[in-house]
Amino acid sequence: MTGLLADDPTAAALLADVPCYPVPLHGGSPALDALRAARVGRGLAVGSDGILLILRRPWLALDIPVTPPIAAHLPYGKVGGRKADLRCGFIPAGFLTSVLDALRDALPNEAAAFILWNEASREFALDFPVIDEATPSRLVYRTPVLPPDWHMICDIHSHGTGPSFFSATDDADDAHATKISLVFGRLDQPDGPTRASRLCAGGMFLPLPRSPFAGDHHAA
Repeated sequence: MTGLLADDPTAAALLADVPCYPVPLHGGSPALDALRAARVGRGLAVGSDGILLILRRPWLALDIPVTPPIAAHLPYGKVGGRKADLRCGFIPAGFLTSVLDALRDALPNEAAAFILWNEASREFALDFPVIDEATPSRLVYRTPVLPPDWHMICDIHSHGTGPSFFSATDDADDAHATKISLVFGRLDQPDGPTRASRLCAGGMFLPLPRSPFAGDHHAA
């Protein structure tokens, strides 16, 4: 008889939401294959080379190591390397141009924008949020309530003429989200703005391997 992982229903539901699977030393794992192929899901793969977070969203396929190799001998296979694939594809370059134009138009105040993606039609859209307060050093804006099939890909805001960085407020806002966050600064400079970027996923802030915009070769 297979033992239960938890005898409390709430705990059992939480464990089922984020399952943990050992990687077989030989052959495949249908459970891990199903998790990797899922439209939406998350779980952990445990292998001889450490623990890997597998996170899936309609627009994102992320595999990221969350521990170093485990020192104890385990009869497990390897979890494999990291990846961060945009299932939605790269965002068309024109959206970056439109965002930067809007951020510059708002100077000297800070401003914000969202890049959205429709899972059914596979189209992108630019959304400008409701702004509750905007000054050269402070911005309060609302996250949109999205209709079915729409997903937030990028949460973007500016620091006006100041430097680009993630503040403690940004960290708190991003802590439980899955999205790409971008901050643009020095928008008044003729040689172009600076930017800070990261992928927010699983409570972690991860460096982007490259820009999410097609044809944009700026270091992520």
